Amino acid sequence: MTATLTAAPAVDDLDHARHRGRALLLGAGLGVALVATLLVAAGLGPVAVPPGTVARIIGHHTIGYPVTADWTAAQDSIVWLVRVPRVLLGALVGAALAITGAVLQTVVRNVLADPHILGVTSGASTGAAVYLLFGITAATTATALAASAFAGALAATALLFLLARINGQLTSLRLLLGGVTIGYIFSAATSFLIFASDRPEGARTVLFWLLGSLAPAAWSSVATTVAVVAAATVAVLLLAPRLDALAAGDDTARTLGVAPNRIRLSALLIVALAVGAVVAVAGAIGFVGLIVPHVARLCAGAAHRQLLVVSGLLGALFLVVADVAARTVFAPRELPIGIVTAAVGAPLLLVLIRRLQAPSAS
Repeated sequence: MTATLTAAPAVDDLDHARHRGRALLLGAGLGVALVATLLVAAGLGPVAVPPGTVARIIGHHTIGYPVTADWTAAQDSIVWLVRVPRVLLGALVGAALAITGAVLQTVVRNVLADPHILGVTSGASTGAAVYLLFGITAATTATALAASAFAGALAATALLFLLARINGQLTSLRLLLGGVTIGYIFSAATSFLIFASDRPEGARTVLFWLLGSLAPAAWSSVATTVAVVAAATVAVLLLAPRLDALAAGDDTARTLGVAPNRIRLSALLIVALAVGAVVAVAGAIGFVGLIVPHVARLCAGAAHRQLLVVSGLLGALFLVVADVAARTVFAPRELPIGIVTAAVGAPLLLVLIRRLQAPSAS
């Protein structure tokens, strides 16, 4: 009996070490793939630039090497001022949506949950529509648009808490139903604003923005998004052990000394901040937060520390590639990136639904 009791922890430790080692290798491989993808993506477009030239341009602007340029001024402007901010913003937005999707699927305890489930995306869309359709001036500035979208996201989050928190309780079911209700409310408000506006150009801009786009990317938006996404990622990684407990059920979490309501509230505040920030700069992009976490679970398991890292890397890769497709497939015209993510995500969602139905069928 003694031998059995002492051997079991060793086997568990070996199994955990094996999972951690596999997750580290997977994360390192995805990190290398992401860097390579960013270099290739920054060189693709009407004016093609080789990845080696892209790397030298980035090195010249960041670390001062090489000192002398062997590329043209046009290539320098296109790569450094237009494409590098765009691919970096795409990576940040994709990572944030995937990470928040993974967190929400645990908090709401629904495998089909994604950032849209909170209604934050719809709130940000309404805020952006208010500015684009009824702004004081006809000129659209990225800062004012982002501020308006973020204000809408905050309003949706506050309304969610009012609807979901009853008698001091914040349950998964109330969050789910409250998020769906708020999403419908703000979607209806956005549609009404488009109908009530007398600016056809503004209405077209809103419709394009609702499907998502990285075209307005600039270094200023990248800097702000880096700060928000980095802070949100660190915060959810610190919550990872408590999210593992929450995933096992509220009763199990309480047994382990974790307060489910407090963790849900903390996680929702982090998610609202991250989603509001990325929607404000890139529009409403669907399916990333829904599909990517499931792929990450298949690759890295359900432990949140590994799951969140792998989800972020996969989400960044997915959105960068989707953006390349959006701006090159019908060049010189550009597709809204939400169309590309939906075209890829909808078939994967059907596969997911079939996998969820399989156990009950048997």
